[in-house]
Amino acid sequence: MDLLTILGYIGALFIGVVLGLIGGGGSILTVPILVYLMSVNPVTATAYSLFVVGVSALIGAFRNIKKGLVDFKTAVIFSIPAFIVVYLTRKYLVPAIPEELFSIGEFLITKDIAIMMFFAMIMLMASISMIRKNNKVPDEETIIVYNYPLIVIEGAAVGLLTGIVGAGGGFLIIPALVLLAKLPMKKAVATSLLIIAIKSLIGFIGDVENLEIDWTFLLVFSSLSVAGIFIGTYLSNFIEGKKLKKGFGWFVLIMGVYIIFKELS
Repeated sequence: MDLLTILGYIGALFIGVVLGLIGGGGSILTVPILVYLMSVNPVTATAYSLFVVGVSALIGAFRNIKKGLVDFKTAVIFSIPAFIVVYLTRKYLVPAIPEELFSIGEFLITKDIAIMMFFAMIMLMASISMIRKNNKVPDEETIIVYNYPLIVIEGAAVGLLTGIVGAGGGFLIIPALVLLAKLPMKKAVATSLLIIAIKSLIGFIGDVENLEIDWTFLLVFSSLSVAGIFIGTYLSNFIEGKKLKKGFGWFVLIMGVYIIFKELS
């Protein structure tokens, strides 16, 4: 086992620790870790990421269900268009993308480069949402009001995004639940985990039918991430997650910029 592979497995643990500490965001590192440390090609990495993200989110969702924080009606309304679109994206759209897209001078833009560039842009958007402070959130007493058409459209959009890059999309789902369903922040975060789990795991089913999955590797990697969640949850008793979120946001921003430069060089 070489140094990069060892660092990759440490990265898997780190993903879970971040999820346990700040409640989200860590899964956005899954694809870069798989691609740059574990030498997994980007299409397969986005598939593996869906599984890792789905399993991790499911554990978080079960914990929140026990606490009574999950709004099941909102989760169903949002999840249905999201999982239909993410499944169709992984089953039909991603395999249909040509291996060579176009060239700029002598620089050839391939499918792998395009996926990583798009992923880097998503990382930049996610980092900004983590860095920026948002004070406009409903309080616990706010009556939940459903804007059905917009929730369905947002669910489909997040499904498409998840299908292409393999990220959970919590940075898009949480604001949508707050603004469109008027959920209090705690309920929005808790409900988003259930939505992420459902759409990610159903999206992964589309990949099982198209890709050859290395189940041993994937289960070891996912187990380390899950172990990290419990470590992060324990550490959260001593470290305030909110303070770490902004710092992690800057880290994700730097990673996003790094990926852009690496893919273009």
